[in-house]
Amino acid sequence: MGVTVCNRGVSHVLRPAPSEISPARRLAVAAGIVLMLGLSACVPAKMGPTVQVMPGTGKSFDAFRADQAACEQYADGEVAASRKEANQQAVGTALIGTALGAGLGAAAGDAGVGAAAGAVAGTGIAAGNAQGAAQTIQQRYDISFSQCMYAKGELVPGYEPPPVAPAPEAAAPPPPKAKYDQTLVSGIQTELARIGLYSGTPDGLFGGRTRGAIKDFQKMKGMPDDGVPTPALLDQLKKS
Repeated sequence: MGVTVCNRGVSHVLRPAPSEISPARRLAVAAGIVLMLGLSACVPAKMGPTVQVMPGTGKSFDAFRADQAACEQYADGEVAASRKEANQQAVGTALIGTALGAGLGAAAGDAGVGAAAGAVAGTGIAAGNAQGAAQTIQQRYDISFSQCMYAKGELVPGYEPPPVAPAPEAAAPPPPKAKYDQTLVSGIQTELARIGLYSGTPDGLFGGRTRGAIKDFQKMKGMPDDGVPTPALLDQLKKS
């Protein structure tokens, strides 16, 4: 222990000379070094995305911020186990280094100095391992975050929506079914042309010209002029 000396109202503590520090206290100092350096070698407890994400089409900024917070929480949960494992390994490596240093120091006559040296060496190794683990965990965090934001409709670089295949062109509608039998209409047109009432080419298609020619013939014969092609009408034309 130190000795307290009072001089002019000021208390001074006389610290023991370095040679008076016990081995147990040196080990305690080494343990503190391990604790401080071990924590410095750990993967950060709080991570954030390193990818740039933009609000999706039609998304308000408030909705984007809400999606961002939810996806950060999701990504953090995805890497929590890996981060915990990496930190445990870092602290374990530092402790192993301390134990080995203490053993070597004890053999040399000063376990405290050996423990401190071992703590520094072990923590250096742990820091290198933690840095590599942190990079891998950050990549996994970013992937989980990007997938979450993309699923919520936000714009994520490298996550472009697949091209939409063009809709197949609708098949052309079938030609309208003839209202009247084409063979019948063609025969009527032929007979109407023979008697000079139809000037077109007999094609079997019933239209206004054919209807008008039929009405003219029906009027000539005193028949109801409905303009409808029928087998009876064809018979009348052939007899004319």
